[in-house]
Amino acid sequence: MILDTPKIKRPVIRQLDETAINRIAAGEVVERPASAVKELVENALDAGARRITVDYADGGKTLIRVTDDGCGMTGDDLPLALSRHATSKIDGSDLLNIRSFGFRGEALPSLGAVGRLTITSRAEGHDGVSLSVEGGRMGALRPAALNRGTVVELRDLFFATPARLKFMRSDRVEMGAIADVVKRLALAEPHVGFTLRDVSGGGDGRVVFRADPENGDFFDALHGRLSRVIGADFTDNALRIDLDRDGLRLVGYAALPTYSRGSSVAQFLFVNGRPVLDKQLFGALRAAYMDVLSRDRHPAAVLNIQCDPERVDVNVHPAKAEVRFREPALVRGLIVSGLRLAITGAGHRASTTVASETLEAFRPVPTRAEPTRAEPAPLQPRVYQMDRPSQASFARAYALQAPAPDFGFAEAPSVRVEAVAEPAPDLTDRPLGAARAQVHENYIIAQTAKGIVLVDQHAAHERLVYERLKAQAAGSGIAAQALLIPDIVELSPPDAARLLDLADDLAGLGLVIEPFGGGAIAVREVPAVLGQIDAGALIRDIVDDLADLGASDRLRGRIDAVLSRMACHGSVRSGRQMRAEEMNALLREMEATPLSGQCNHGRPTYVELSLADIERLFGRR
Repeated sequence: MILDTPKIKRPVIRQLDETAINRIAAGEVVERPASAVKELVENALDAGARRITVDYADGGKTLIRVTDDGCGMTGDDLPLALSRHATSKIDGSDLLNIRSFGFRGEALPSLGAVGRLTITSRAEGHDGVSLSVEGGRMGALRPAALNRGTVVELRDLFFATPARLKFMRSDRVEMGAIADVVKRLALAEPHVGFTLRDVSGGGDGRVVFRADPENGDFFDALHGRLSRVIGADFTDNALRIDLDRDGLRLVGYAALPTYSRGSSVAQFLFVNGRPVLDKQLFGALRAAYMDVLSRDRHPAAVLNIQCDPERVDVNVHPAKAEVRFREPALVRGLIVSGLRLAITGAGHRASTTVASETLEAFRPVPTRAEPTRAEPAPLQPRVYQMDRPSQASFARAYALQAPAPDFGFAEAPSVRVEAVAEPAPDLTDRPLGAARAQVHENYIIAQTAKGIVLVDQHAAHERLVYERLKAQAAGSGIAAQALLIPDIVELSPPDAARLLDLADDLAGLGLVIEPFGGGAIAVREVPAVLGQIDAGALIRDIVDDLADLGASDRLRGRIDAVLSRMACHGSVRSGRQMRAEEMNALLREMEATPLSGQCNHGRPTYVELSLADIERLFGRR
């Protein structure tokens, strides 16, 4: 029996028409309404606009309108601007020297291919003109009345590609994405004014976001813009970053570790003013805070990497959200070392929001049920040291007074006051003040010139011991433990080569490796402080980090975690009574030790309350 073999029909190669090409390009450039807003606002910034207004309706699905006061276009420019790969940003001779947001000439024709696009523009010294494109079909050029600038109106996005509409999210979600895009661009250009309005339902609409142009130099303008976009809490707790190294400059603001967030929503990174969502840069930001934040907390930062445009390639992602640096290790090192230097320089400083949260915790929680009257519990304040003669005199005078009236307590409060033989120097002018008391054998109360400080003695001493252990490890190196039988780890040849390039760095951390033929790696020594470890699993985790982020801090992190546990067990335990000189010595060491404002897990080690804060608690203000 002979079976007939079906004939294979040869496909025909054909040239796609211009409309299909534009719609395919739109699928890469315009993913959602927020993508269209990003492209149009970036065009306005490239045109030199100083004020930009963005209106949208129904989450941008039915209307997106961007109005700017930039240089505008003439009647000869408009038809050319709506054709593919036509741009005024570059001349095509050098694709590595890109100094503008846009450069491909794809945004406007792509938008015109999937929606109803109308551009009205007027350049100085020329008449206003308007041109419409609907589903890729261009209309006739018409005169229009307009001041200098451009108005781009996009209606019914994706009407020509209805399948894309099925992938749109709810209006609320799309509105949030648009607001995020505008805020990121507002941070990139603090000297430009931005207004975002929701005009759903017609009328003047509702202003969702507004940021007037800021004055002053870059840092002053960015500081003012950050207060509007992120909030005054961030600027009050942010460190100024300005570091220049090897032709790279890192500028911006980074928050204190104690001002951390539950997600990465407060992380904004820019490269030469261009907002980017590059995982390698975010990985470097995370590594900079690795030693001061727990794994479930995220730092807050607004950072701009400035460099020669020829040292970075911005043409590696359709939406230009990722970049490629010529020297990625140098950029990562700049971010990590720059932020760590700033955080270390902040010393014992903790975020001001800690005091606000403390005051909020003092507020009574309202309940609907009628409070029941209960017998007051016995009060047992314990004061271990009061180191001023006036306080001792007050105690003696109080003891000579008549017995206090009975207020109904189960038993009288017990107070133990010890006078200091020699008066201690007045330490209230020091940042953390002078120790006055210890309560519940865990919290130190110190008096400063402007208020009081409440210190968690265990958390504070844990950080101090941890920093000493790290300094010792850095000075003498991480001791290595030789393996009786080397552990052989099989990797792919590229992964093995990538790992061996870091052999010297890993040896400095106590992990000694060498090639074993092909893609195999022989692990000869491991950090002694880690004890019994699975060397193969550690090697594979490091390789995964290298493939994903281009660098790995996993080994350093595991060593620091062990030192942190050692510090926890070696620090002052909760429940230990401390003398006045011990408490003051702890405060002085905190003032001299970097990062002492937070414990090893990122929690604050002390709370500072001003006299004004205390007076508010008692209703005196």
